[in-house]
Amino acid sequence: MALLELRHVSKDWEVGPGTTTTILKDVSLKVEEGDFVALLGPSGSGKSTLLRIIAGLIPPTEGQVLYHGRPVDGVAPGVAMIFQNFALFPWLTVLENVELGLERTDIPPAEKRKRALQVIDMVGLDGFETAFPKELSGGMRQRVGFGRALVAEPDVLLMDEPFSALDVLTAENLRRDLLELWLEKKIRTKAIVLVTHSIEEAVYLASRAVVLSRDPAQVVTDIRITLPHWRDKQSPTFLSLVDQLYAIITRRTPVAEAVPAAAKSMTRVPEVRSGALTGLLELLDDLESRTDLYKLADNLMLDVEDFLPIVEGAELLGLVKVEHGDIELTDVGRRFADASVLERKEIFRDLVLKKVPTMEKMLWVLQSKRNKQIAREFFLQIFERRFSPEEAAKQLDILIDWGRYAELFGYDEQGGRLYLEGEEDAP
Repeated sequence: MALLELRHVSKDWEVGPGTTTTILKDVSLKVEEGDFVALLGPSGSGKSTLLRIIAGLIPPTEGQVLYHGRPVDGVAPGVAMIFQNFALFPWLTVLENVELGLERTDIPPAEKRKRALQVIDMVGLDGFETAFPKELSGGMRQRVGFGRALVAEPDVLLMDEPFSALDVLTAENLRRDLLELWLEKKIRTKAIVLVTHSIEEAVYLASRAVVLSRDPAQVVTDIRITLPHWRDKQSPTFLSLVDQLYAIITRRTPVAEAVPAAAKSMTRVPEVRSGALTGLLELLDDLESRTDLYKLADNLMLDVEDFLPIVEGAELLGLVKVEHGDIELTDVGRRFADASVLERKEIFRDLVLKKVPTMEKMLWVLQSKRNKQIAREFFLQIFERRFSPEEAAKQLDILIDWGRYAELFGYDEQGGRLYLEGEEDAP
């Protein structure tokens, strides 16, 4: 029997009156005792939502979460969670914050204090019991978060990008400390589920890597990582696994297959500005050959969550080709990279109108207006019928950026209005 199991879990969010969007669709997953599972996927793929469903913090729209074979109703028993932003109470000391992990138990106060002190020592905070969060560094605050989760001796430890808010050296130190606690069985936790945007982190820590797709999220692959610990990040086998996962995550489904024809006009575009796209194409042109995605991202000091939207945007517009974890310029991409500034704008304009139906509709609306201008709020309300308010704003900002670069229209930031360039009535 699995320690934890998800059966056909789906999750819909309401994004407007009578309108929902599906974040997760038919996700099934088993977590066995001894598993260290890393959840990977593009930004916005629902990784954190899935983790919160496992924890019982939000209910699934469809499907079940089972713990020891029994359906979970409400907060999952035997599960503790570590958050990205530490989530500490600033008016409580380190000791008091850690003791909160035992708040819902019947353990006597003296035993709670004893266990909290033991965990504080275990996570490397001995001597800071009476300190307040404001007195601690980011790494120390996250250690308090680890202590609060571990003091309850959970069967399953859930971690939502726990290292992403830390500097590189602090994050690496904390990863090694966690791995030592896990490998040497210094904690009673039987399984760990980690959400991460770093493929290298997943291969370094985990025994399984589960990759999610996006729009909606579904399990693409579940890879068993059998490399012995401690793992050498420069070994050919390690790098090969990282490459393999990069290839899977960057594999695109053609739009024609991914969405119904009726929905193509309002599909999500990658959140990347035109300047970043131009920079990538110039770099690839200088390299003059197919390039390994992982090595390119590593050289640029970008993790997959930051790098992937740039690649996806260039691929959507037909400027690059991604295959087997490698990237190269297409013919039109090379022509763009070698073109003058004005020629680049013309190429970009043609591609955007051809590949992004939403842009064509925005332009039609502007052309239909007598004064050739319209408030940003008009488009925002339309976008919010398809996306959440936050996502709608991001999508509109990207399309405005692309439209301005292509000189399809102008934008008055102060007045919040889009307008056709060269029109007498433009702001």
